[in-house]
Amino acid sequence: MMTTQEMSFWRTSALGWALILITALAIAFLFFDGLELMVSYWSNREEYSHGFLIPVITLYLIWQRSDQIRELSFTGSWLAIPVVAAGLFLYFLGELSTVYTIIQYAFLVVLYGLVWALVGTRVFKIIAIPLLLLVFMVPFPNFIYNNLSSKLQLISSEIGVAVIRLFGISVFLEGNVIDLGSYKLQVVEACNGLRYLFPLMTLGFIVAYFYHAALWKRVVIFLSTMPITILMNSFRIGVIGVMVDNWGQGMAEGFLHDFEGWVIFMACFGILFFEMWLLMRITNDRRPLKEVFGIDPPQPLKEGAVFSSRSIPLPYFVAMALVLLALVPAATIPDRAEEIVPRPSLADFPEQIDGWAGTFDAMEQVYIDTLKFTDYTIINYRKEQGPPVNFYTAYYDSQRKGQSAHSPRSCIPGGGWRIESLTQRDVPGVQMHGKQLRANRVIIGMGEHKQLVYYWFQQRGRIITNEYLVKWFVFWDALTRNRTDGALVRLTIPYRDSQDVEELDAVLADFAKDMSKLLPEYVPE
Repeated sequence: MMTTQEMSFWRTSALGWALILITALAIAFLFFDGLELMVSYWSNREEYSHGFLIPVITLYLIWQRSDQIRELSFTGSWLAIPVVAAGLFLYFLGELSTVYTIIQYAFLVVLYGLVWALVGTRVFKIIAIPLLLLVFMVPFPNFIYNNLSSKLQLISSEIGVAVIRLFGISVFLEGNVIDLGSYKLQVVEACNGLRYLFPLMTLGFIVAYFYHAALWKRVVIFLSTMPITILMNSFRIGVIGVMVDNWGQGMAEGFLHDFEGWVIFMACFGILFFEMWLLMRITNDRRPLKEVFGIDPPQPLKEGAVFSSRSIPLPYFVAMALVLLALVPAATIPDRAEEIVPRPSLADFPEQIDGWAGTFDAMEQVYIDTLKFTDYTIINYRKEQGPPVNFYTAYYDSQRKGQSAHSPRSCIPGGGWRIESLTQRDVPGVQMHGKQLRANRVIIGMGEHKQLVYYWFQQRGRIITNEYLVKWFVFWDALTRNRTDGALVRLTIPYRDSQDVEELDAVLADFAKDMSKLLPEYVPE
């Protein structure tokens, strides 16, 4: 017979729940701006729409372990205090710089620290994986998203074209444009596969959690979501190309296009289960799939169970005090309205520059919507009978909420061009904001056509060639100067193999020297 001691369980008292509620309200106040932006991503961007489900799933997974949790007292952990402190430090860095990604990840760090401080290490180990799932609800930093999106568009386009050719259809690929002759399909950002990848990675994490098998099998299941998504999205693009070739452009639009996306996602889900079955067979695991993949509810309480109220451990009071103390500076620090520096519009950039005669060009609206810049200009210049120079500048008055210049390293291949050479070069005789101009020098090719490209990032008086260094200075200047404005500047000149590329370097340097006298007015220091 079970003794009273063996049937004794723990539960949180009303006072404990009240303290938890107070802490929850405090962190909701602290992190409101970052959480609000995160929820807006869930609402407005399909690749993050699964974010609404993640907190609910996390709570369910914790409830599923409630039978184990109620057998243990909450001992707290002093090791959690530095975690809470580190999260609050990140929060203030994010607030002062208003870099919302930092605030969102700081929220998770503080949350993890508070839970650990409350329940202690033994209980935290039980719920650590469900809590880790919350990472998938935070949107990727925009510069990582943009680079990933561009690469996936290229990969999906190439594999999609291979699928089309399997059906004996003649097709030509230029970057992200699939040319079927009578139709051209643009593999735009919406077709990059990320709207499948992010939800499927989350689903793969959950499947691996419920998969009762060796750790390496779980890791394989999770990591396989990436190639599965890429291949299935590419297959979808290929099928759309085949359908468009046979039945017209309508096959790539409207309800049918969206329905195909749902079919592909469900097929990805099915592949994960087939993969689990396959891993079982190749390792001689003869358990039925129902047993291997078990979503078991918590064990019910037996009749006669006795409950004791949990005492709230001291480390939690200390962690809670840190959060409440953080409310004081958070409430007293005024909202930092970012400084927007007055400047003339790039639409007014001169067409005549020291002998250079230019004509304005325009960008298609689909690219304007993708790049999300504040202002831009494209001008084609020529000096006497010399070769034409294309001058492009995209300006952002703020880069805090993710809007930032797309790197040409990602965008150039998307237009069908192949990067043949990429180096950095000091442009002779040219200074910008009183500093020597150093640019990325890129040679690109498409068939018989080639171009020489100079580009750099002009950011608050700095000339930067490294895309990741740009992100660091955006954060640093947001923190110290309350500014994140900046621009991408690109100069392009066509050339043939018979031409001396050093002569074209001299032409670009000559144009850059004349242009540099004017540009700082439009991209202020």
